[in-house]
Amino acid sequence: MLTGKQKRFLRSKAHNIDPTFQIGKAGVNDNMVAQIAELLEKRELIKVHILQNNFEDKNDLAQELSDATGSQIVQVIGSMIVLYKESEENKQINLP
Repeated sequence: MLTGKQKRFLRSKAHNIDPTFQIGKAGVNDNMVAQIAELLEKRELIKVHILQNNFEDKNDLAQELSDATGSQIVQVIGSMIVLYKESEENKQINLP
């Protein structure tokens, strides 16, 4: 579990990242989960954008992605979800 200090640190890092995935009206599928998990291993910190045509609850979507990829939710703000997962091979972010 991330501490408040770690979340603040990750939020500041995520500020300059562009969203790498979009969730549309089809919602989350297995293929998307696999791609997100792969990207988390490469980058550790990613943003996912929820499109306006998706009417599911943002927090539910964030939790679904987090559970499916084994990552942690850093932040859900507006239509953005920020996810973090420590990489096993490409560790780049040292948490405070």
